[in-house]
Amino acid sequence: MESSFFAMLSRMKYISRWSLMRNTLSESLSQHTLETVILSHALAVIHNERFGGSINAEHIAMLALYHDASEIITGDLPTPIKYYNEVLRSSYREVEEMAADKLTDMLPPYLQGSYSPLLHQKGSAEELRFVKAADKLSALIKCLEEKNAGNLEFSSAEQSTMKALKNMEMPEVEVFFEEFIKAYTLTLDQQG
Repeated sequence: MESSFFAMLSRMKYISRWSLMRNTLSESLSQHTLETVILSHALAVIHNERFGGSINAEHIAMLALYHDASEIITGDLPTPIKYYNEVLRSSYREVEEMAADKLTDMLPPYLQGSYSPLLHQKGSAEELRFVKAADKLSALIKCLEEKNAGNLEFSSAEQSTMKALKNMEMPEVEVFFEEFIKAYTLTLDQQG
């Protein structure tokens, strides 16, 4: 039996994010996912190296790799809609779970046990917190890039995303702000 699982994952490049916003540069789910993987791994390494942690940074990166995989089936529901109220949020969680089930079912049975926990985001609360922070950081970086391009459409998204990140009270995020975030506002010549 032939499986379409990996071909479906490849379709991430066709899912557009920020659909309710005017974008100077569109962002696909693939682009966002890669950035979230990089950022979640970085936050986990910061946790281990700066704060004496011992979490598995590679496992967190793998959770991040699949954190939005269900959107291949559901599409990217805009945040204001997804979080409008608890009824919508709960219903959308159910839809995401069904999409994760559908993706898992596309795999041969011998692979399902390895991929299902990633697709269903079965990590510890601490691991998932790093993925969530990286997801938010990716959104913040998008806002900064849009503002740098002169697009003020992302100003309020930047403020609410920054507030959400601060409310997470993660020292790793604070280190990222102090040591890395400014570079996202620089030109290529300024970074080198």
